[in-house]
Amino acid sequence: MQAVFKNGGKQYKVKVGDIVLLDKLSLEPKSKLEIKEILAILHTNDGAETLEIGTPFLQGASVVLEVINEGRGRKVITFKKRRRKDSKTKRGFRRDFTRVRVLEINK
Repeated sequence: MQAVFKNGGKQYKVKVGDIVLLDKLSLEPKSKLEIKEILAILHTNDGAETLEIGTPFLQGASVVLEVINEGRGRKVITFKKRRRKDSKTKRGFRRDFTRVRVLEINK
């Protein structure tokens, strides 16, 4: 079974056991999180696949996540140079994230 859920303006396609990096949620490690904004669920029964799509969300569906840790991503450097103008800017950005594991998908 796979699910597509929405969090922080992004969509994630997951199955049980996947590890996903979400935007920072400020939760303690080992705590549970339940997301109810499920956009679609893909069932697989005996080789037959069934897709349920919500309008916009599926009623009664949820994904249970377990927080592993929080961290910061690698630094991304943006460098802009305007030729012959002696003008340049250099900036760095590091994304704060929460690493979670998918425990179960409920329908």
